[in-house]
Amino acid sequence: MANSRAHGRLWIWLSFIVALILQAAPWPGELEPFRPSWVILVAFYWVLALPHRVNVGTALILGLLWDLMLGSTLGVRGLMMSVLCYIVALNFQVLRNLSLWQQAILIALLTLAGKLVEFWAEYLVSVITFDPERLWAVLLNFLLWPWLFLLLRRMRRKLSIR
Repeated sequence: MANSRAHGRLWIWLSFIVALILQAAPWPGELEPFRPSWVILVAFYWVLALPHRVNVGTALILGLLWDLMLGSTLGVRGLMMSVLCYIVALNFQVLRNLSLWQQAILIALLTLAGKLVEFWAEYLVSVITFDPERLWAVLLNFLLWPWLFLLLRRMRRKLSIR
């Protein structure tokens, strides 16, 4: 039992590491506004699938790792991830019962809110301007959610992650 629990935790954190790597991968300059929020999408999946294992604390740690990786103000993405994952964890039973496209709409709205929280938190500590082009990533998150959800669910079932 303990071995299978550690095995599942390892695969969950491995998926987070892959998401962080995808988040840091360089994109061409003109496509940069379309970069999806891989870390948020993967965290949302695990909070929906296993809210007793992946929760607000995990989101905070993941957000802090994301901040360290980007070299940005420490805690901005940690705050954003914590708030968003709290909302998802609070409503996970409702979200689970929606169709994939309805989930994708809500995920897009949550990532939009996350981008606004990220801007707000960054604005409080430094002088930055709002770039509306960054919101194009919300559309890509909407389109990627069903694909990523099905991929991670297949991985979770195949590896018996509970």
